[in-house]
Amino acid sequence: MTTEATGAPEAQDSGKVALITGASRGIGYGIAAALVARGDRVCITGRNEDTLKEAVDKLGADRVIGVPGKAHDEAHQAYAVERAMEAFGRVDFLINNAGTNPVFGPMAELDLNVARKVYETNVISALGFAQQTWRAWQKDNGGAIVNIASVAAVSASPFIGAYGMSKAAMVNLTLQLAHEFAPGVRVNAIAPAVVKTKFAQALYEGREAEAAAAYPLGRLGVPEDIGGAAAFLTSDQSDWITGQTLVVDGGIFLNAGVG
Repeated sequence: MTTEATGAPEAQDSGKVALITGASRGIGYGIAAALVARGDRVCITGRNEDTLKEAVDKLGADRVIGVPGKAHDEAHQAYAVERAMEAFGRVDFLINNAGTNPVFGPMAELDLNVARKVYETNVISALGFAQQTWRAWQKDNGGAIVNIASVAAVSASPFIGAYGMSKAAMVNLTLQLAHEFAPGVRVNAIAPAVVKTKFAQALYEGREAEAAAAYPLGRLGVPEDIGGAAAFLTSDQSDWITGQTLVVDGGIFLNAGVG
């Protein structure tokens, strides 16, 4: 038997459960596919109920449930964790992937209400989900959290400054939670460069070859790249890693050297 998501033989049930926010498509879906392929059961969230249902059907409704809602809504956060616990009895892994970037322009002209929205969705929601999974399962049983940040968090990012600012806060949130939740729960972040998703389309649409040429590895990222990194950071192979931000960037930062 094979899984529709990967075409690979279906993995044995790992006995582990993950909750992945913003996972109806893009990076979140890529992470969900990687964890399902190794045998995890998964609860995914997303704003669009129809898109979420399609994702569940593709990943396998026998192993995956979907909970529609807005990531920054505290009631949704609580309900998503509650549904995961009801369906699977545990939440070992939390992947905070939900995010927004509704503004493109210089910081000097940034609408502060938009900045607040970006911060609420990208940072506060991640903290809210972490609090919920901690109380429901991880405090007493352990686990791992992976926050999806961005290379925009660790460098100047012209015209997406609000997004970069929020992702920098997410990197620091990773440090705070790693310290407070140790030793039972490991908390790490992934900082991708440009990944080919609808979310990032404006950064490469119509100029993908030109954009990819800047990367030493010769291509933009794909969701599977981040899925593999998230699978590693929620595996026993990363059991002595916490509080770290793993940059997954196709080598783009190598171009920042002098000379």
